[in-house]
Amino acid sequence: MSHTKIKTIFIGTSDFGIPALRALAKDKQFEIIAVITQPDKPTGRKQILTPPPIKAEAEKYQIPIFQPEQIKNLQTEISAQGECASGAKNLKSDIIIVAAYAQIIPEEILNLPKYGCINIHGSLLPKYRGAACVQAAILNGDGQTGVTIMKMDKGLDTGPILWQDKINIESRDTAGALYEKLSRLGAKILPIVIKKYIAGVIKPIAQDNARASYVKRLKKQDGLIDWAKSAVEIERFIRAMAPWPSA
Repeated sequence: MSHTKIKTIFIGTSDFGIPALRALAKDKQFEIIAVITQPDKPTGRKQILTPPPIKAEAEKYQIPIFQPEQIKNLQTEISAQGECASGAKNLKSDIIIVAAYAQIIPEEILNLPKYGCINIHGSLLPKYRGAACVQAAILNGDGQTGVTIMKMDKGLDTGPILWQDKINIESRDTAGALYEKLSRLGAKILPIVIKKYIAGVIKPIAQDNARASYVKRLKKQDGLIDWAKSAVEIERFIRAMAPWPSA
């Protein structure tokens, strides 16, 4: 591995990606040239305009931040920011890291970086492709789950796998607690995996689509308890729905 820095763009929104962004920012082999996140949104009863958690983290490291309404308009957003965006002007990077962004990344962006776009996903793919992957593992009574570092393609979590790491699901784990554990696990392995991938030590391995399962994004009404279910299923459901949408 040469001593030239790995020019990196980080795309994420929720706090799931914070440990990963922090790990890359503190690693001298990475140079984060831009962070792309969702626009600030009104939250709470008073509808106070609040930045996404990733934006607040990026500001600590003085990384240029872009918040397009739609990521397909990213180039327009960068051009509009002028001088302060000079480092990210043409989006030329070695790699793009994506963690819980909540928008589909268009193919023209996936194909921009030299080594492609890498996603941190909170399940052992091809199991639980999609949004509510952490909740699904608890709901289904799985004994283990984990993190998948994968190379993105135009499908939903269908790209080839670079690395997976497993953890046990404890009997008292809520989705919130498991989410935090997976977030930290992803951050711990990400820099090592990226360096090995760029050095050619790790080769992407295609997923077995025959074993794939999908989980949809949760809505508030998904928290309604079905009392016809067994006590074991209801107990799992309550843990899976905490902290949101809550049972």
